[in-house]
Amino acid sequence: MMRVVIESPLSAPTREGIEENKAYARRCMRDSLSRGEAPYATHLLFDQLGLLDDMVPSDRRQGMEAGFAWGLEGQLVAVYADRGISKGMQEGIDRARHNGIPYEIRFLDK
Repeated sequence: MMRVVIESPLSAPTREGIEENKAYARRCMRDSLSRGEAPYATHLLFDQLGLLDDMVPSDRRQGMEAGFAWGLEGQLVAVYADRGISKGMQEGIDRARHNGIPYEIRFLDK
């Protein structure tokens, strides 16, 4: 199985928006699994009660950096762009490019 890092939006102005983005990220993971891949989406792991809060800038940055560190083990970055490409997603794309990890843009709803 190919190790695939999932890039999808998380940040939103409200907790409700973040939860909607997490629901989308779960759909992205399911899509990746259906392709026979081993997906990893750190934003689903770290933004949890008692762990990190994406609405707190220092927590957000800590989660992103931890995700980028694990992302070095990925063989592909799958960028799910139905909701656009956020600043954080673009940073993930840029890091993948810098580290020679291929990426591809995907859509679920088109």
